Amino acid sequence: MEYPQDTLPLPKATFGEGVFDSLPIVIGYVPVAFAFGMNAVKLGFTPLEGIFLSCIIYAGASQFVITTLLSAGISIWVAALTVMAMDVRHLLYGPALRHHIRGGLSPRKTAVWAFGLTDEVFAAAIAKLIKDNRRWSENWMLSVAACSWGSWVLGTAAGALCGNGPLNAYPALEAALTFMLPALFLGFLLAAFQRRQAPVLAAALTGALAGLLLLSIPMAILAGIGGGCLAALAVPGKTAAKERG
Repeated sequence: MEYPQDTLPLPKATFGEGVFDSLPIVIGYVPVAFAFGMNAVKLGFTPLEGIFLSCIIYAGASQFVITTLLSAGISIWVAALTVMAMDVRHLLYGPALRHHIRGGLSPRKTAVWAFGLTDEVFAAAIAKLIKDNRRWSENWMLSVAACSWGSWVLGTAAGALCGNGPLNAYPALEAALTFMLPALFLGFLLAAFQRRQAPVLAAALTGALAGLLLLSIPMAILAGIGGGCLAALAVPGKTAAKERG
């Protein structure tokens, strides 16, 4: 069968293309994972424990939170619930992608790449689907997810090994790596910040500060999340009321 030139079937994206497309994520993950591995060792975890956390949790900021909570003597159940509250948004990533994916999916492949569906992997996948839905493939998705996960684990391993002393002679570098994740999140926040979101940010910061001063670190996190969510629900209502007025 012959197709018109502009409707020729395009080949599916390959595993190799996924490796190439994952490079921006890998470059961003390695230094942050290095900082996590180093920080975990500083908090009293062994290198193997730090690497194990990256292998099974693989949740970026949540790993910093859970190691900090556990090292402070917080119950593992409180730490787990705190991390679950922080990462509840991940429940939405799968359905959002499925809405754009044409055709069926392999249950085995889906189970594998769903584990690696972080914020950045989701962003790369949704961009691929929006740009050219016909070229998205599970092999490509597996590649992006696997490379991203591998870079996170390897970065953690390097940081955990260096956290035992090799960087003691370079305190400025060690301090910079430790601050890298907060700096990364601050950059994301400033890039996405809009004036109408100021009440949400203010409510989240107020809740976190109140929780920290009055109760504990876990309550500060939960209060910050709760304050931000409540403010986010209230802001659209105020905007609509102004428009009607």
